[in-house]
Amino acid sequence: MAALFTPLALRALTLRNRIGVSPMCQYSSTDGYANDWHFVHLGAFATGGAGLVISEAAAVVPEGRISPADLGIWHDDHVPALRRITDFIHAQGAVAGIQLAHAGRKASTKRPWDGSGAVAPDDGGWEVVAPSAIAFAPNYPSPRALSREEIAGIVTAFADGARRAVAAGFKVAELHAAHGYLLHQFLSPLSNMRTDDYGGSFDHRIRLLCEVTRAVRNVWPDDWPVIVRISATDWADGGWSVEDSVRLAPHLAALGVDLIDVSSGGLAAHQRISVGPGYQVPFAARVRREGRIATAAVGLITDAHQAEAIVANGDADLVLLARELLRNPRWPLEAAHALGEPGPWPNQYVRARNS
Repeated sequence: MAALFTPLALRALTLRNRIGVSPMCQYSSTDGYANDWHFVHLGAFATGGAGLVISEAAAVVPEGRISPADLGIWHDDHVPALRRITDFIHAQGAVAGIQLAHAGRKASTKRPWDGSGAVAPDDGGWEVVAPSAIAFAPNYPSPRALSREEIAGIVTAFADGARRAVAAGFKVAELHAAHGYLLHQFLSPLSNMRTDDYGGSFDHRIRLLCEVTRAVRNVWPDDWPVIVRISATDWADGGWSVEDSVRLAPHLAALGVDLIDVSSGGLAAHQRISVGPGYQVPFAARVRREGRIATAAVGLITDAHQAEAIVANGDADLVLLARELLRNPRWPLEAAHALGEPGPWPNQYVRARNS
């Protein structure tokens, strides 16, 4: 059997293959509610053969949204529409995951097709918060530094969001500590200039992520996995590095994290990224090897044989696709065909398998 199509066990949960859907913001919610767009968008990946379908970033508080049109999990009323989606995903043999998030200083910004930068208060924008009062870029909102009491409130908000996610039927929780959002902002010395015990040293800068992880793991079912997305490097001098990521891994494992989703960048507007096919895979491989934890690789993974090699060579335990799945939600079925595997074809589509 191709390595890409071997099941992956995470605690008591088993994914039918090593292909996952990376979280992709759709900027299509009103007041945080999921709707038919999200149902069709995520449901197509489940019928398309993915083993794990992770929803877009769901904000744990309203001010944690990237844009006013982001998905939310801060209110009990968000649960029923999400439950409809997870029930469908699970009926197709895939597993539903949710990314719990807070955008920090990158919140209150425009949808990509509306331009870039801050949303004005008259247009639904809000005050943003961060570890330190440092804006991401000149056209982004100027953040206010969080107080210690507010930090404690954010930890609680992540735990509350996780409880709602369980009620909504999700079986995998991913904590978003990448791409320059709030938890990543605390990790990086480029955005965290605090002088209390949430800033300065490595142990202080990872404190919030560890507290959030502990709080979520305490309310998440023991049999289900918690994963964390990180940016392995800021791609900027003086920022978070792959060495820091390796050093972080055992701390997360000790808190009950089952897999690290290894991405990169997004923290510094002046980042310089060397982009190419599978350009982030070496980060996932290093974190897996030196951090002694399961990893997922993501970033310009587009070919079935490329994905197979990543898993077969032990560079990562799971591959996550994003843009390639937007172009072709049934990529996993095509990958199975390319690798000589039967693939998880829905009965309704079997007639096309050998065409």
